[in-house]
Amino acid sequence: MSALRIGIAGLGTVGGGLVRLLSEQREALALRGGRELKVVAVSARDRHRQRGIDLNGATWHDDPVALARGNDVDVVVELIGGSDGVARQVVETAIAAGKPVVTANKALLAHHGTALAVAAEKSGVALGYEGAVAGGIPIIKALREGLVGNRITRLYGILNGTCNYILSTMRESGRDFGDVLAEAQAHGYAEADPSFDIDGVDAAHKLAILTSVAFGCPVNFAGVHVEGIRHITAIDIAYAAELGYRIKLLGLARQTEHGIEQRVHPCMVPMEAPIAHVEGVFNAVVAEGDFVGKTLFQGRGAGAGPTASAVAADLVDIARGVRLPVFSVPAARLAKLPAAPMERHTGAYYVRLMVLDRPGVIAGVAAALRDEQVSMESMLQRGRSHDPGAAVPVVLTTHETEEAAMARAVARIARLDTIVEKPCVIRVEQL
Repeated sequence: MSALRIGIAGLGTVGGGLVRLLSEQREALALRGGRELKVVAVSARDRHRQRGIDLNGATWHDDPVALARGNDVDVVVELIGGSDGVARQVVETAIAAGKPVVTANKALLAHHGTALAVAAEKSGVALGYEGAVAGGIPIIKALREGLVGNRITRLYGILNGTCNYILSTMRESGRDFGDVLAEAQAHGYAEADPSFDIDGVDAAHKLAILTSVAFGCPVNFAGVHVEGIRHITAIDIAYAAELGYRIKLLGLARQTEHGIEQRVHPCMVPMEAPIAHVEGVFNAVVAEGDFVGKTLFQGRGAGAGPTASAVAADLVDIARGVRLPVFSVPAARLAKLPAAPMERHTGAYYVRLMVLDRPGVIAGVAAALRDEQVSMESMLQRGRSHDPGAAVPVVLTTHETEEAAMARAVARIARLDTIVEKPCVIRVEQL
């Protein structure tokens, strides 16, 4: 059988890693794919940059869209990134030309995944994206194939290694967010502009994709409730440990009576939960099925090697002629499920207050909770300050309550004249 001719658009960290993997694993991939996997065309912004990879025999294209429509390419790998612009043009052009596509572009799929799935299935070509979610963890393949006999009841995970590294380091070192973020940037674990990571957007892109695969519904990035980790302090991490929790930024999805609930935010995770012990730059995803029960997938969530490994898995499927519905079921059959309003979410909460150490403070807090019918489970209050103008922390946890009621209670508490800064609220997840 003739070689699978691969065109790669984008030769950054992942693109270079893919070229190296395809070269070093050439014989094994040919056996596993039933044919040789050969890079015949490439495109990147700077053809003169030294990348440390062998591109001999590959045609260089200054225009990646021209690569996508070229007759010398059987499959297009898009590794440019970005939700629109040239990355989107490359993918749409390849699909229109009847070529299968492999991409690691989570932003593109989060914003346009449903339309691309429709186009790919109409053209009769595969759209692979294992590398777009959780790096080297084969979670897309697990959901589309290994767990296909199950109805997924809940899915959650650590989907951003930068945030997990920061929170892990804060817990281990006792240092605060800003200091650890600067260290993560110095080590290359965080971008110069880390907003997409630390504000939860990157994790939300991945969660929107996973939700579609798990629940057979259109990708709905707009339906994801997103919060980041900027407000988490060393104080909160220390209190979490005292209460038997660790703080993790999680993406969570489940089907409720109100629709599909998608949330990305910091969570208090019970210490006994396996995901609480996933540290550093590692990712983890838990999928719960009605027959299989709870399954945990863990590994490196980013980087040249893990992501290239995931892209290679999609290329082997294409070499063998494997073509599955993009999001588990045919695009025309994706269930148009409503997004569950965040205010209808129910759960327990951790609240840290910085209060002036005066008589009657706790009474005011308790009254605000009582008036919104929020039941307090526990309270931690340290010794009194010798400075009457100094603020001291008060931590409380609640029993399960509705998000809207909790939000109203916290807003009332924040208006008390003894509260000196915005309350820190973290949802408690029973996993």
